[in-house]
Amino acid sequence: MAISKFKTLSQAKESFSKSDYKNALEKFAAVLQNFPNSKEAYNGVILSEMAMSGEGGAEALFDYYEILKEEDKEQADVIMTNILQNMDGSMERLKEVFAEPLRDRLEFEDGILYKDFKALIDEGGNFKEIFENIMFSTKVIITQKEDFIDFLENLIEYGFEEMALTYLENALSVYPSDKLLKKLLKKLAEGKKIEN
Repeated sequence: MAISKFKTLSQAKESFSKSDYKNALEKFAAVLQNFPNSKEAYNGVILSEMAMSGEGGAEALFDYYEILKEEDKEQADVIMTNILQNMDGSMERLKEVFAEPLRDRLEFEDGILYKDFKALIDEGGNFKEIFENIMFSTKVIITQKEDFIDFLENLIEYGFEEMALTYLENALSVYPSDKLLKKLLKKLAEGKKIEN
């Protein structure tokens, strides 16, 4: 029996947001059976399975996915598929990392979450100093848009304008109409004019 793709996806997302992951999984799986090329259903199945097995990041990723979809549906599907494919195996590693003290987390080869990076600064560090210590060995992992804006503002403030510009240009290629990003780009451009 054919199902309504849109209706079933809506029901699946509603179940997920109510923390009924089992029902969400069943609905996403039903869509995937009928529409094997649906990236949204595929991503939904993985996120539901993650949530059911108690992975803490599943809800945050689901929310992030929903925000991305508002900007650009197709791009969101691609971004989320990439994130989920790269997470295979890294979840276990992440669990180990979160069991370690904060200072040791800088040793984590794949990156440091922005909130942990901020915590290092809050512990009495200086953005410039800490960023210079990690920038060649570690990626700063940013999952929240507010964190990204905050990170860019700090880069500009502490003299990493070129790097901020690169991040901004990449972000604007994904979100060309974002007002906050445009405002930061303007701020950067004005800063360059003042220096010259």
